[in-house]
Amino acid sequence: MEGRDRRRSISSSSSGRRTPTPEPERERWAWSPAWSRPLSVDGGGGGRAASLRSLFRSIGVWFSSLSTPSSSSSSSSSSNARRTRRRSKEADDLIKKPPLPRPPGGEGKPPPSMRGMYNGSRGGGRGGSTTQFQSSVFSMEEILRATNNFSPALKIGQGGFGAVYKGVLPDGTLVAVKRAKLRTQNPHVDVEFRSEVKAMARIEHQSLVRFYGYLECGQERIIVVEFVPNGTLREHLDRCNGRVLDFGARLEIAIDVAHAVTYLHMYTDHPIIHRDIKSSNVLLTPSLRAKVADFGFARLGVGEAGAADGVTHVTTQVKGTAGYLDPEYLKTCQLTDRSDVYSFGVLLLELASGRRPIETKREMRERLTARWAMRKFVDGAAADVLDPYLPRTPATDPSLPRTPATVRAAEMVMELAFRCLGPVRHDRPSMGECCRALWAVRKAYRDMVQAAAGDETPLSDRASSSAASTSTGTGGDRSGELWRN
Repeated sequence: MEGRDRRRSISSSSSGRRTPTPEPERERWAWSPAWSRPLSVDGGGGGRAASLRSLFRSIGVWFSSLSTPSSSSSSSSSSNARRTRRRSKEADDLIKKPPLPRPPGGEGKPPPSMRGMYNGSRGGGRGGSTTQFQSSVFSMEEILRATNNFSPALKIGQGGFGAVYKGVLPDGTLVAVKRAKLRTQNPHVDVEFRSEVKAMARIEHQSLVRFYGYLECGQERIIVVEFVPNGTLREHLDRCNGRVLDFGARLEIAIDVAHAVTYLHMYTDHPIIHRDIKSSNVLLTPSLRAKVADFGFARLGVGEAGAADGVTHVTTQVKGTAGYLDPEYLKTCQLTDRSDVYSFGVLLLELASGRRPIETKREMRERLTARWAMRKFVDGAAADVLDPYLPRTPATDPSLPRTPATVRAAEMVMELAFRCLGPVRHDRPSMGECCRALWAVRKAYRDMVQAAAGDETPLSDRASSSAASTSTGTGGDRSGELWRN
């Protein structure tokens, strides 16, 4: 009798009639497939038979799904194909354009961006508004088209990072295409490339070269930035184009560089330390406005959170150019924003004297420009430091200022430079203080020029409004006191 009942149960299971599973078991194993469930839950014969039936049904469904694809899988594959075609069409429709800020009103959406792992945004203004700058990920085909297959005729420079080519984007924008050296030539090329891209994706300022995009493909590392057509400051100081910068133009260039570095230290999401401020990294526009370039050595500084915790510096490997390196940073590997201030002080002496930081062809006493200039300044011979090619008398050109104005302004610039060259970082001013001191020098210089020319008309100073709007405190511009302190 018992055997008959067992044969009846097996016959009913093979005929495909469904036996409901007990409620507790269905609740317990609802998350797993049938073949992963135990064959017996409570040890009873009925439970074992139900588990076997469920196992056979699941295996049958699995084999049928292998032989006959379901409609759901076919619909899923077709939808995936449509999405792939739509993404490829959107990528083909993207046009690489210069980065544009988001509309201030907030209406509309910014153009599509493919910034990848290097995207960044900057919080603009003290009111909390956010401005996001767009950059593009270029393809190799676009780079080759822009540079005419890296034509030697379009090569405009060669540096430690690699070669620089002049290029044209499809919309007619002139760009500088920086092609990095291969890893065999520069093993640190990847680190410098990523540092420059990440830093430039965070910034937007009129005295910094504009960042348009990048390419990272195989061995190629390419950065696309704004093309500045008038060469570097070092080329102008060396009179490569046959033109001598007058002292007023040099003062304006110093102010532009000070504005750029102040922005990096104070007005970005996270402070950025350039680490390579020098005359060959300052580009000039046709109107002699300066733009700071080359962020390959840039490094994030100590932010507000770190400063609140008592962090004063970043410990990192020494990077920079000989003659511009902060000696304290060189000894301790402790990087702060005052390292850029030291480099800026060397740049000020370059502007005043026209000499390089290290003059290897001069006699030993004059090889280090900073030490030689300081010795002359202490001896009361600051006029001897001035660039000998800088005209000092109106006899050669009546439009140039008289000697007393130039010499007095040069003394003020050199005094600020020597403060920036302090051996200890705590003795150096901030870049904001340098800006205000240079505004005061420019105002005094222009007043002396007007007084010498007999013109009593008040002089309009384009930085006076900026000083009033950015300075803290009440009253007018008190920056004239900074250089004396």
